[in-house]
Amino acid sequence: MLSLIENGRREPKLSLIEALASALSVSTDELLRRQPPSRRAQLEIALEEAQRDPVYHDLGLPHLRVGARVPNDVIEHVVGLYTELRKQRAKPTATPEEARAANADLRAMMRERGNYFAHIEQVATAALTGAGYTGGALSQGMLLSVVSQHGFSVKYARDLPRSARSVTDLRNGRIYLKQESMGMHTPRTILLQTLGHFVLGHSAPADFADFLRQRVEANYFAAAVLVPERPATTFLREAMTARDLSVEDLRDVFSVSYEMAAHRFTNLATHHLGLPCHFVKNDESGTIYKAYENDGVVFPSDTAGAIEGQRMCREWSGRQVFYANDRYSPHYQYSDTPSGTYWCVAFVDPGRERGSAITLGVPYEHSPWFRGRETTKRVTSACPDGDCCQRPPAGLAARWEGMAWPSARAHSHILSATLPTGSFPGVDEAEVYAFLDRHEQE
Repeated sequence: MLSLIENGRREPKLSLIEALASALSVSTDELLRRQPPSRRAQLEIALEEAQRDPVYHDLGLPHLRVGARVPNDVIEHVVGLYTELRKQRAKPTATPEEARAANADLRAMMRERGNYFAHIEQVATAALTGAGYTGGALSQGMLLSVVSQHGFSVKYARDLPRSARSVTDLRNGRIYLKQESMGMHTPRTILLQTLGHFVLGHSAPADFADFLRQRVEANYFAAAVLVPERPATTFLREAMTARDLSVEDLRDVFSVSYEMAAHRFTNLATHHLGLPCHFVKNDESGTIYKAYENDGVVFPSDTAGAIEGQRMCREWSGRQVFYANDRYSPHYQYSDTPSGTYWCVAFVDPGRERGSAITLGVPYEHSPWFRGRETTKRVTSACPDGDCCQRPPAGLAARWEGMAWPSARAHSHILSATLPTGSFPGVDEAEVYAFLDRHEQE
C-alpha cells in the first residue's frame, strides 16, 4: 500500500499522511514534496498519468502495466511518444486572423463584466489574508510570504531563457526570475503573474483563445494582489468625494507602474464607482497594443472586430501626448468624437517601454470627478470613419494620389504566416528545459 502511495498510484487520506509524518518524525510538507523518490518512479507516474489522458485513450490501446523487468528506456520512449502526441493535439498557436478574433471575443467578455472578475478578487484577497496583509503597498517580505504559502520559493538567475519572463520548476517548487525592471513587468509583477496561473488552477492552454484568457486572468491576479480591492476602493472613493481621482496617486500609494494603476482602475471603476471608462496602450506612431472600453468610445478595428495593431487617431490624447512640451507629465484633453465627448489623461511612462503611452478616459459627464478636468485643450476627431487622419483630406489626396511611394518599415510579425508554435506561444521550450536542468541541483 505504501509503495502505491509513494509512486503516485493511490491518493492517501489526509489523516494517513499526518499519521505517517508523526511516525517518521517529519513534517507533512516533506511527505507531500512534488519530487518523485527516483527517476524510475517519475517515469512510472508519468506513464500512469498519460494513460488516464483522453488523448491516449483515443488510440484504443490496452492499459500498459509496467513490471520491474521493463527497462527505463522503454518507458522513456512511451512517455516521449505521448508527450509529442499531446503537443500535436493541443493547438495554442493560431493564424493571425484567429488570434485577432480571439482578442475581440476576450475584450467583449471583459466589457460585459465591466472588467471586474469577482472570483479572482476573492482568490487574491484570500492569498493576502493568509500572508497577514493589513494595508498599504505590498512589501517584499509580504510578497514572498504570499508565494511561499502556495508552496513555491523564488530564485533569481542571470541565464534565464530570453524567450521567457519566468520559468517554474514544478518538481522542486521554484520560480526563476531575472532581476531587472521591464516597465510594467517588474520582477514582483512577473512573480505574481506566474503564481496566478497555479493559484487559479490553469493547465496547459488548449488553444490560443485559452492562452489569452489565462494570461488576462494571471495579470488580473497580480494586479489584485499588488493593488488590493478593499483598500484601493476605499482610496478611490475618498478621492472621488474630493473630486480628485488620479491614476498617478493610485500608482504612488500602492507602488506599482502607471500602466498597472490605470488598468487596475478599470477593474474597480465601473463595479465600485459606477464610472464607465476606456483604457489604451499605444506607441508614438499610434499603433494600439492593448485596449478596453465600456463607455461607448469607438476604436478603429478590422473586419473581425480586433483593435490590436490598428492605428489610433492622431487627435486622440494617446498620440497628442507625444507632441506635448513635457511628454512625461500627464496630458489632459477633451475629445469630441462621433460617439460622444470624452475626457482623457495620457501618460508616457519613462521606463524601458518609453515608447508607449497609457490613456485612461471617461465620458464627458463623468469628468468632474477627476484631477485635470479644468484643461482647456479640446480637439475634434472624426475617426474611425471620417476624413480625419485615417484618410487624407480630399485636397491633399487630389494633389498627391498616385505620386507618392513610401517605403514601409518591416515588422517581423508580417513575415510569419502563423503565430509561434508550442504549448506556450513564443517560448523556446528547449531553452527552458536546458535552463531547468542546469539549476536542478542548486
